[in-house]
Amino acid sequence: MGRSSESKKAVGFVWRPQPRQREFMRRLEDEALYGGAAGGGKSDCALAEALRQVEIPHYRGLILRKNYPQLSELIDRSHEMYLPAYPGAVYNISKHVWTFPSGAKIYFGSLPHASDKYNYQGKRYDFIDFDELTQFTYDEYSYLFSRNRPNGPGTRCYIRAQANPGGIGHGWVKERFITPAPAMTTIWEKVKIIYPDGTEQIRKKSRIFIPSTVFDNKILLQNDPGYLTRLASLPEKEKSALLYGDWNSFSGQVFIEWRDNPDGYRDRKYTHVIKPFTVPNDWQVYRSFDWGYSRPFSVGWYALDREGILYRIRELYGCTNTPNEGVRWDAAKIAREIRRIEREDNNLSHRSIRGVADPAIFQKNGGESIGEIMEKAGVYWDRADNSRIAGKQQVHNRLSFDSEGRPMLYIFNTCRGFLRTFPALIYSGVDVEDVDTSGEDHIYDELRYMCMEHPIRLRSREEFCGTLRYY
Repeated sequence: MGRSSESKKAVGFVWRPQPRQREFMRRLEDEALYGGAAGGGKSDCALAEALRQVEIPHYRGLILRKNYPQLSELIDRSHEMYLPAYPGAVYNISKHVWTFPSGAKIYFGSLPHASDKYNYQGKRYDFIDFDELTQFTYDEYSYLFSRNRPNGPGTRCYIRAQANPGGIGHGWVKERFITPAPAMTTIWEKVKIIYPDGTEQIRKKSRIFIPSTVFDNKILLQNDPGYLTRLASLPEKEKSALLYGDWNSFSGQVFIEWRDNPDGYRDRKYTHVIKPFTVPNDWQVYRSFDWGYSRPFSVGWYALDREGILYRIRELYGCTNTPNEGVRWDAAKIAREIRRIEREDNNLSHRSIRGVADPAIFQKNGGESIGEIMEKAGVYWDRADNSRIAGKQQVHNRLSFDSEGRPMLYIFNTCRGFLRTFPALIYSGVDVEDVDTSGEDHIYDELRYMCMEHPIRLRSREEFCGTLRYY
């Protein structure tokens, strides 16, 4: 870990990485995520990794949790690890910082609110670690990239994180670390740099996911054999996430009925995701809209079959490559793009399409409303029913499977925005019956408007029994 032989010996006596922890700590990628399940020894990894460069006097490390109270156990553990390894180290309780004999420092910080990221403006950290990354937003995580820079010569600058499935950041963490490549595989991202003279350069950034579960923590299992039993006795969703590290299942997930099962893409059983098909001419097609500018807007096109089943067949999601960041299109531009899609898409062209939208787009606010601007461009909307709790229940009703494994809502697997954001929705901390509106809920909102246009009753227990067996 870059220490003298004496300090290596001391730290080795205090704490020694287990095989999976060692695999994480030897990685050289710019970013690395460790974990995915409970009991994998994630926090110890964060504390030990922060020590790697403490013999360099100008080294500065930062370990972050979302709220400061969450840091208390981590700070207690740091005393158990740091003092025996570095007897001259001193912890300042008011500033939440360790100072080591060399002069190097490791800080403990928090980001309870999005604006708190600016508390780190102008500061430099050679090493940054996010403990429980899924509790952070992508904006908070990416902003700290600018703080990850050297405090002097000879230090290495990099970012590490640990996480379990779930939380407000579940969707973007999964999209960044889990979905792009198999675990233990380096993910390369190209970054373009344009210099003042106009020349361009392409550089690469790397990141990786190192999975761990309680099965990788032999010491924990020896010290507390009952921990495995307690994890195995959790409700199915929590057990899948915390025992096995399943990123498709987590505590706090709103729509636990959701299934993306590729084995059912063709027969459409026990899955909500299916392959696209040509929509029959006698099916009615609708469009739904949720406005956004600095946040994403969402347009979804739906087909309604003769049995009342809804199919999401196309989408236009106004999001940049940064999760929950809008493309800042004005209403006229969105309308023009809707017109183009409806001319060119074979499932939409030559059809009469009725649109529903959030009633807020008809507010004038001293000038033309968004709805009026879009009408001038030839795109018309009716006011949707924006009842939040009733709309959420309608989504639940449509997601439920009947005894043959068929839901009342299907999603074409080409609707990438939906597949990324919808399964990651979590409950609000304020209104426990509603979705957390601080998350990326824009596609969900326009789905809710569409479901309220065609409400259905909840299946009876007899109809629903297939789902209960399946769960």
